[in-house]
Amino acid sequence: MQLGGSMVALVTPMHADGSVDWEGLAKLVEWHIAEGTDGIVAVGTTGESATLGFREHDEVIERVVDLVDKRVPVIAGTGGNATDEAIRLTRHAQRVGADACLLVCPYYNKPTQEGLYRHFHAIAMAVDIPQVLYNVPARCGVDMLPETVQRLANIDNVVALKEAKGSIERIHRLIEVCGDDLMIFSGDDGTAMESMLVGAKGDISVTANVVPRQMHEMCAAAISGDREKAESLDATLQALHTNLFLEPNPIPVKWALHEMGYIGPGIRLPLTPLDDKFHEPVRRALETVGVL
Repeated sequence: MQLGGSMVALVTPMHADGSVDWEGLAKLVEWHIAEGTDGIVAVGTTGESATLGFREHDEVIERVVDLVDKRVPVIAGTGGNATDEAIRLTRHAQRVGADACLLVCPYYNKPTQEGLYRHFHAIAMAVDIPQVLYNVPARCGVDMLPETVQRLANIDNVVALKEAKGSIERIHRLIEVCGDDLMIFSGDDGTAMESMLVGAKGDISVTANVVPRQMHEMCAAAISGDREKAESLDATLQALHTNLFLEPNPIPVKWALHEMGYIGPGIRLPLTPLDDKFHEPVRRALETVGVL
């Protein structure tokens, strides 16, 4: 399946006690497909990959694959800061039928650029599934430079990069050095429109969790080069792009979806429910786009 467009970084719904809400997950998947979401990322950062156990991680991916039933691509979050762990998760995702895997840069241990290259090279050699690299320096403590990405782009099953640095200059540079060898996806909703207008092929989006139709339409306009339409659509989404990050993701977006009636209130420690002082700005952003 072709990757691109508006790809939602799907939350993992939870009950108040923190257990996974499987009925809520099914409801979200059906809603996204009906609303035009172009791809579903299961168990990424927004899906609380850091606090799901191995069995839960595997099961969420397997259930999303089954629920989607090949209607849109499923990208499984299978990254880790240990290479062997990432290989194990990636092998499982391939076995259960994911279309691709999303592999975040190793976090906390702060590898060198050579370490990043060897990490992703090892995973690509071990598991023959399309792989999307994920650079998010603010969370990982390491920035994968364009020259390292360029080296990895020569590997056949490394097909894309989710770039979440939030820099249009970085997007330009990646497109320049990678050319047609690698698709570039935005991982930063605030700069996603401009990234796609200059050549990125899609957005792996937090905002799409609450406004899937609007994000699909904005991404389609931007990818096609229709700046006027893309800017008009994105202007209505800017408050969401901002206010869904008033506290660390996925705290605000899970609160928003609970307010909308789609999921329960659950979120796992060390994350905590959205602070009361942020309820009103997030609610206003939801009202602006007509979902409350």
